[in-house]
Amino acid sequence: VKLVESGGGLVQAGGSLRLSCQVSADDDFDRYAIGWFRQAPGREREGVLCINCSDDNTYYADSVQGRFTISVDNAMTTVYLQMNNLKPEDTAVYYCAAAAPPYLRGAALLDSFEYDYWGQGTQVTISS
Repeated sequence: VKLVESGGGLVQAGGSLRLSCQVSADDDFDRYAIGWFRQAPGREREGVLCINCSDDNTYYADSVQGRFTISVDNAMTTVYLQMNNLKPEDTAVYYCAAAAPPYLRGAALLDSFEYDYWGQGTQVTISS
């Protein structure tokens, strides 16, 4: 499985960005849980949200609830992270990752150890 992120950049606080994660897999794309993570300098990698990972299909970290949205284009095998009302504390390298089945569901899918494949990351910088 190969994942490639794009869409990062520099925006002012309160602005929006949409990140894309292009997923290439030999088997069915919808077998995998896809998560978005971020890592700021000097901090541990943090799970942000995931799709195909819970009974409600998605799961969000409290820090981004109401501001970030994950969606998927199955035809294009692309997962999107729409980020609104961005804050300086959202500054980080953002990664998408895929978890192959079997995998846990819900909050456990915000743990990086559940994921098997990772993209290279894209930098998001929010200025105050």
